[in-house]
Amino acid sequence: MKRIGVLTSGGDAPGMNACIRAVVRAGLAHGIETVGIRRGYTGLLKCDTEFLTSRSVGGIARWGGTVLETARCPEFRTADGQRKGVDNIRDLGLDGLIVIGGDGSLRGALALHQAGVPCVGVPASIDNDICGTETSIGVDTAMNTILDAIDKIKDTASAHRRAFVIEVMGRRSGYLAVATGVAGGAEMVIVPERPQSTDDIIREMLQASERGKPHFIIIVAEGATPRASEICDTLATARPGFEARLTVLGHVQRGGSPSAADRLLATKLGAGAVEALIGGRSGVMIGIQAGQPVSFPLEQVLSEERPAEEELLRLEEMIAL
Repeated sequence: MKRIGVLTSGGDAPGMNACIRAVVRAGLAHGIETVGIRRGYTGLLKCDTEFLTSRSVGGIARWGGTVLETARCPEFRTADGQRKGVDNIRDLGLDGLIVIGGDGSLRGALALHQAGVPCVGVPASIDNDICGTETSIGVDTAMNTILDAIDKIKDTASAHRRAFVIEVMGRRSGYLAVATGVAGGAEMVIVPERPQSTDDIIREMLQASERGKPHFIIIVAEGATPRASEICDTLATARPGFEARLTVLGHVQRGGSPSAADRLLATKLGAGAVEALIGGRSGVMIGIQAGQPVSFPLEQVLSEERPAEEELLRLEEMIAL
């Protein structure tokens, strides 16, 4: 193996740059050159590439986003798009490809593997919704960003005796919501895995007011039922003890310098992906288990739903008292 490619695809996650750095330098340590593919599968279809050197990735580990940029590519989901991608990989002289991204990105990696391209995936998704790994690149940084917002909102919520409905990312998984709800001391968490009725929410708020709480913080994953805006509208009408305000954190959760934990995780996974390719493995994802890189077949990873963390859900109800 003399030349490999690396791309970042789908939603960006803090720590992607640290992973790119690890891929490039682990490759150089094994005498392999690395080609960076810009804008994910879109760049692959356009052969938009650059050679990455040790110096070109120097200092990037502390940056958010991704120096290779990212995009979503509907064309690559088609058979014609995938055939074009395979042809371009061969024209670029790549002996293998490392794909850094979430569910859709990993599905693209599996398609390339099935077409005969040696391919390894690395999980990068702030939602932490990917099976086969305890955590994904970007999760820790996103949680710290959310916690900082919760802490600040609690100050003003207490000053005005208000309820705040805080929407965080998580279309299919409520991990960010429940983990930050526990860590930040929210009074209620609403996640896709555990829908709530507006009656339940109002009852919880009344009980919190009766217990003398100066605020009522509800963390809502964007894919939860009911939605954050609906909850705020209901509470504004019902007014059960607190005025209600809505805060949507949005894409601020994706940005910022990655935490130490995300830089270390990304480095382990990036180097592990290079070593997997060198070892002849393909069609796998490099995840983390008990602090060590492990490989799981992409077919298995993508065929399973990551279950809700029942222990966190149980703790959230206890800590909210």
